[in-house]
Amino acid sequence: MKIKANGIDIHYTIEGDGPWVTLSHSLACNLGMWDEQAKVLSKNYRVLRYDTRGHGETTAPPGEYSLDQLADDAKALFDAIGIKKTHWVGLSMGGMIGETFALKYPGVFASMVLADTTSRRAPDAAKLWDERIRSAREKGMEALVDGTLARWFTEPYRNSRKDVMQRIGDDIRRTPVAGYVGCSFAISKIDLTHRLKEIGCPTLVIVGEQDMGTPPAMAREIHENLPGSRLKIIPSAAHLSNIEQAQVFNDALLEFLARV
Repeated sequence: MKIKANGIDIHYTIEGDGPWVTLSHSLACNLGMWDEQAKVLSKNYRVLRYDTRGHGETTAPPGEYSLDQLADDAKALFDAIGIKKTHWVGLSMGGMIGETFALKYPGVFASMVLADTTSRRAPDAAKLWDERIRSAREKGMEALVDGTLARWFTEPYRNSRKDVMQRIGDDIRRTPVAGYVGCSFAISKIDLTHRLKEIGCPTLVIVGEQDMGTPPAMAREIHENLPGSRLKIIPSAAHLSNIEQAQVFNDALLEFLARV
C-alpha cells in the first residue's frame, strides 16, 4: 500500500491485530528486512512496516535528508493511518529515527527497541560517510554491496547463507542512489546522547556482539544514558542481528513487549 505523507508517497504494509508495533529498517534495506519479526509479531500485534524515504518503493527525492525529516515522515504516516500510540522497533538508521522521534513527539511511543544503532556520530564519521556517498554517486550501489555485507554479517554466516547474501545484496543494489545519499547525510550527523535522558518510554537496546558499524560500546552508551533501559548483547551476530540471529532477537523482542 502507498499513502501520501509529508510530501512523499510512503510504501507500507500492515499485518496482524492487537497493539501497534512499527518496524523501521536499516540504511540500504527496505521493509522486507523485517520478514522474520513480522511473522511472529503479527500473531499478537498489529504490525506496521514501511519503506523509509529514499528506500524500497517510497519516493526518493534528491538532496540531503535530516533525521528530523525522517521522524516527520513517520509521524505523518501515523497520522494518515490513524495511529495514536505504537511500540517502535528500529535497527541502525531505524533506531536513530526512533530516538529523534521520541524526543520530537513524546508520548507516541509505548516503548522503543533500539537495535544495532548509535546516538552519536563517531569521530571519523564525516570522512567515512563522504567516501560512501562519493562511491554511490560515482560508481552506483553495486560498488557498496560487498563491503556492506562484510560489515553486516559475520563471516561464518556469510559463507553458510549465500541465499541471504543474495537477497540482502539485491536490496542494497536496488536502493536508489538519491535515497542512500540523502539518508547518509541524515545519519552521519546524529548527536543525541546528551538528550537520551529526556526519553520517557521503556527501551530495550539490542546489539550484535560482532557489530563493527555500531559496536556494543555504542549500545552501552545508549543504555547508560537512557534511564531504565535494558541491554541485550547477541552472540554470533554482526550488524543485522535481527536476520543473523532471528530466533534470539525475536525472543528478546517478544519478552520485552510482553513485559511493557
